[in-house]
Amino acid sequence: MSGALKAYIRVVDTVNHRFGRVIMWGLFAMMAILLWSSVSKTFFLPSLWTLEMAQFAMVAYYMLGGPYSIQMGSNVRMDLFYSSWTPRQKSWVDAFTVFFLIFYLGVMLYGGLGSAAYSLGYWGDAPLEFYAGLVTGSEDIGRLERSSTAWRPIIWPIKAVMCLGIFLMLLQALSELFKDILYLTADASDQAAPVGTAS
Repeated sequence: MSGALKAYIRVVDTVNHRFGRVIMWGLFAMMAILLWSSVSKTFFLPSLWTLEMAQFAMVAYYMLGGPYSIQMGSNVRMDLFYSSWTPRQKSWVDAFTVFFLIFYLGVMLYGGLGSAAYSLGYWGDAPLEFYAGLVTGSEDIGRLERSSTAWRPIIWPIKAVMCLGIFLMLLQALSELFKDILYLTADASDQAAPVGTAS
């Protein structure tokens, strides 16, 4: 059992670590978009696409960088008591509170999949069946949702990015739970620190 948990942790941490290291460069893409927005407004005709594209880039940066942030422990914590606890106490609390995060991410993922299905022209209330139908050929993509701005981009790509980010965060939350379980069930001689993250 512990071998399967360690394999899961190793795979998920490696994927999210490498993905996060690539996504962190997305900040420069967003800066380039905003720089072009400033230049075009100052010297040329203002570009219609820059503000919304910067928002899309920020959403992608935030959502796809979330799993890496969880893995590195750089997410925001209420640290009033936590910092003074022993590693074992921290693991117990983390193993309990991570279930709230998993529930939240599960609800977010289901809502995101429904929203992405809507952006692909599906107006029903069973988004998972819609995606299965797309794979089998029994469903078709309908009228694509567009933004209400002057640029009017299609919306499904950014909604798909959001769903991917939430899914990766869910996998990482499970990885953090498994690390705490392995740490709490390990022998006392092995409990120097919780199972490490990818470096």
